Amino acid sequence: MTAEQFLFQVSVLALPTVLAITLHEAAHGFAAWRLGDDTAWRAGRVSFNPLRHVDPFGTVILPAILYFTTHFLFGWAKPVPVNFSRLNHPRRDMVLVALAGPGINFALAIGSALLLGWVDLLPAVARDWAAQNLENSVIINVLLAAFNLLPLPPLDGGRVAVGLLPLVLARQLARMERFGIVLLMAVLFLLPYVGARLGLRLDLIGWLLDGPVTYLFNRIMVLAG
Repeated sequence: MTAEQFLFQVSVLALPTVLAITLHEAAHGFAAWRLGDDTAWRAGRVSFNPLRHVDPFGTVILPAILYFTTHFLFGWAKPVPVNFSRLNHPRRDMVLVALAGPGINFALAIGSALLLGWVDLLPAVARDWAAQNLENSVIINVLLAAFNLLPLPPLDGGRVAVGLLPLVLARQLARMERFGIVLLMAVLFLLPYVGARLGLRLDLIGWLLDGPVTYLFNRIMVLAG
């Protein structure tokens, strides 16, 4: 692979990945601000400027290492601070704040798919680069949205479940947040590693998401023409 090819491959993955991850966090902060909690606003995090949300390791270094070693993309931005007790209606608004992240990812996926229809109007030198950026944006945003909707705290889907379940069940699920990230890392990395050693496919996240992500990607591309 030449240096030019390497830079091309990095750029068409880095740009949509960084935008997907950082704008996901920005949407949480914006939703919380509009629903009564100004914690993120006072911290300067109610902004759709990606640079305000970049975590050097979680947004740039880790996704790059994972992609070039495993072809799997995973990362995070700096978490937006939200004080759920300051929201106008804490249980209801917690759900809306949590859904704002996946919501912006679905919007980015649809917008990217629509823009693909205009790529042929670009000069030939930019056409392939723009097309691959936009196609990667669709799949990355759909994958990020679907992953975050899994009902496991601290993912957005876990917070949605906590806000919707009866209080007894919600409290039990909320307690999982303390070790949810450890469980998530084990499912994402440890299980597949053990499975590979045993000659088994123990990619639970892939098994859960392959079907929905493929379906949503295809539907968005069809709807966008």
